[in-house]
Amino acid sequence: MRGRILQAAVVAAGLALTLPAPGAAQTDLRRQILESQRRLEQIRAERARLEREMEGVRSRVRDMSAELANIERRISASRSVLAELEFQADATTQEIEETTRQLVQSRERLAQSEAILNRRLRDIYKMGPLRTAQVLLGASSFTDLINRYRYLRRIAAFDRSLVERVTELEAQLVERNEELQQRMAELGSLRQNRLAEVAQLRRVEAERQRMLEEFRARETRTRTRLEQLEADEQRMASVIDDLEARRRELEARGRAGSIADPTLSETDAGSLDWPVEGDLIYRFGTERRPNGTVLRWNGIGIRAPPGTPVRAVRAGEVVLAGPFEGYGPTVVLSHGDGFYTLYLYLEEIGVVQGRTVEAGQVVGTVGGRETPEGPHIEFQVRAPTDGGSPRAQDPLRWLKPRGR
Repeated sequence: MRGRILQAAVVAAGLALTLPAPGAAQTDLRRQILESQRRLEQIRAERARLEREMEGVRSRVRDMSAELANIERRISASRSVLAELEFQADATTQEIEETTRQLVQSRERLAQSEAILNRRLRDIYKMGPLRTAQVLLGASSFTDLINRYRYLRRIAAFDRSLVERVTELEAQLVERNEELQQRMAELGSLRQNRLAEVAQLRRVEAERQRMLEEFRARETRTRTRLEQLEADEQRMASVIDDLEARRRELEARGRAGSIADPTLSETDAGSLDWPVEGDLIYRFGTERRPNGTVLRWNGIGIRAPPGTPVRAVRAGEVVLAGPFEGYGPTVVLSHGDGFYTLYLYLEEIGVVQGRTVEAGQVVGTVGGRETPEGPHIEFQVRAPTDGGSPRAQDPLRWLKPRGR
């Protein structure tokens, strides 16, 4: 019996009953997860800023290129969020696997320890409550008594240690199990976040696709508009050149036109009345649109309600009164010496070609309903440069400044 007790004590003393302490790798993994969570918050904050920036862009003039650039940055931010979530999910999965492995090992050791403890309890029960007294009373000498007493104390200490370690192991198992459940919950939350981020990324990518299609459509419309404006200007320049060539031919033959004396010259710059009152919607020269396209205007656009009377800025001969491709109903007045004023995008024409008109006389009404700019007229001034053919000039140089 003494040998069996010693054997049980030795087995109990040699068995490692405590849980394995988390290693440096697991601690480093937690640190990496915390750093990933910090990066994730920073990325989400940046994405929120980008979304606010997008709202600001949309509240101003729609700039397709700026919107596309913003969407690209938002997609990049969403992908970074997904990368951080995937990293955290992978790291948490590794933690779960490690915790599960330790939990299984600890349960096995707990089972072994409980088996040893149960065997000890059976032995103690079989020996009965007087076994200790019997061992002590069976001593043959005082020295034998002291040795037996020490032996019994060691056995009792081993038994207490076994009970305490089993109890501690059970507590640690409960704690480790709770930790495992917490990690599982974190993993589930990360997966839900990832699903939400994937859905958001798909929405942003769909928005990008829609914006790209809209951008391409607008680019096509702009290209068509540019080509149309260039073609219209070429046709108008050709007509003015033909009219000027005819005027010069008549002069060369000694025949005066309907305008005996020129009614417009360089000295009249800044003195002409406006053909119609309204807001300027575009100016003479090049205009760079927010999307990067450049338009070339050969006159000024004046917005006014459809049907508003348009008046001649100076007396002249009506050399063109009718529909003109690209500009719709059009009136061109010749003022002699190669000076012309043009009234484009009219709704109705109020003069007859070949007749003369006085300054302030109504030549038509405001049209332009079907143009991208809406109801307006375009007013142009053509004047000879260095004795050559008439060329478009800035009408604001010829019109009276506003307020006078």
